[in-house]
Amino acid sequence: MSSVLYDTPGPRAKRRNVLLSVVFTVLLALLLWWVWDKMDEKDQLTSALWKPFTESEAWTTYLLPGLENTLKAAALSMVIALPLGAVFGIARLSDHRWVRGAAGTVVEFFRAIPVLLLMLFANEFYARSTDVTSEDRPLYAVVTGLVLYNASVLAEVVRAGILSLPKGQTEAAYAIGLRKGQTMTSILLPQAVTAMLPAIVSQLVVIVKDTALGGVMLGFPELLNSRGTLAANYANVIPSFIVVAVMFIVLNFVLTSFASWLERYLRRSKRSTGAVLGVEKVDDLNAAEVGGGYGTGAGGGGI
Repeated sequence: MSSVLYDTPGPRAKRRNVLLSVVFTVLLALLLWWVWDKMDEKDQLTSALWKPFTESEAWTTYLLPGLENTLKAAALSMVIALPLGAVFGIARLSDHRWVRGAAGTVVEFFRAIPVLLLMLFANEFYARSTDVTSEDRPLYAVVTGLVLYNASVLAEVVRAGILSLPKGQTEAAYAIGLRKGQTMTSILLPQAVTAMLPAIVSQLVVIVKDTALGGVMLGFPELLNSRGTLAANYANVIPSFIVVAVMFIVLNFVLTSFASWLERYLRRSKRSTGAVLGVEKVDDLNAAEVGGGYGTGAGGGGI
């Protein structure tokens, strides 16, 4: 089926695509065989190295506590970064220049600094200026760095999602007497959420993976850091890396699958029923809006 962006491939293009697919599959199979052969040559596939993962001690002592800390840091960062990013994203669309300027400065500043550097600065701040204990300090530093960086990125996602909506949405809201704040919360943001969801989920996946930076530099006992302790005790470096990589893949797959389901649900829930309102229903709706305070008076303030 042809479209503006895609033409149905002809016979020659189909043969070429099949040939490229076969070549890619063969090369991938050769690469996997080479990796398997090298690992077997170094005795990394012996059952003794994989045996610890069949016992509960490796999981209850190392992997599951590390996974718990990873999820804790990621969840705290998500809960704080999402609303903070929304606030700064909306503030960058304000009618007031000083609000736009302040929000833009904060967003561009923290978005330009590597997240690892933010974690290190936060760790030094908590060590020198607060009473946070040395046991809790890595968690605080990791969450602070992730929040500052990802809130700035999410602010741009929110701003771009709102700007991607047709201008007619805003004009229609103003035409029925909604103020800018009401238009943003009742009209624009609910519609922009669906468009922003893939980008937001991608950033949430980044948050989960970036918790490993705290384990490397700050000693935060997250999943990857716990893997190092496990590998030191059982001398199974490569198998432990493979198991942890699979755990990260499963975790992020669950997150993206839930986001895909949520996006489909939101799109279905926003479909029009096709019902046509009668004159009486329209009059009742307008009366309800007037009674709810959606006036057009000069008292309507903007963001």
